[in-house]
Amino acid sequence: MADFCTCGAELVPDSLFCHRCGKQQREIAGYEPEVEAEPVAAEVVPPPVAAVEAAPPPVNFHNRLAIQIGLVMAILATLASFLVYFNWLAAGFFTVLVYRRRTGYPMDTRAGVRLGWITGILMFVIMTVILTGAVQGIIEVGRFGALLDTAFGRAVLIKIVVALGIIATIRLVDIPLRTTNRAAPAEG
Repeated sequence: MADFCTCGAELVPDSLFCHRCGKQQREIAGYEPEVEAEPVAAEVVPPPVAAVEAAPPPVNFHNRLAIQIGLVMAILATLASFLVYFNWLAAGFFTVLVYRRRTGYPMDTRAGVRLGWITGILMFVIMTVILTGAVQGIIEVGRFGALLDTAFGRAVLIKIVVALGIIATIRLVDIPLRTTNRAAPAEG
């Protein structure tokens, strides 16, 4: 005796499903759907978080701290201009030393050279301003000794001293000694 599905297809003997429409033809004996047990909540341990180092800011003219330290060292090196050539080396060395201590970041050779270069440019600008003012003052008064004798000469000297005093008193107190945005090292 041939069995037929509701779709009209003739079924193969003992088939469970229709070969044309896929409809179930009879119940499967002894089949019970498995009841899924609720999973036991295991204690979830988050993976260890790796310490993330903040990248040091680039050493360039946009770095405020680098410019401030470079300017202070340039002023000090300019005042120590009687130590020819040594003041340049000392200015670059101490600029890198102070910058490393203030920020806590290690410096590679490229960043150190760039910081020394910034200090050298600032030294050049300071010396250019001082020498240009002195030459202009000498031209105006006629001789070098008249800078102390005439009122104009004394005014030029006072301006130079005041300008150096203002530059020398650049405040670095608003900059913390160490940055706090660096992540603490991961505990082992």
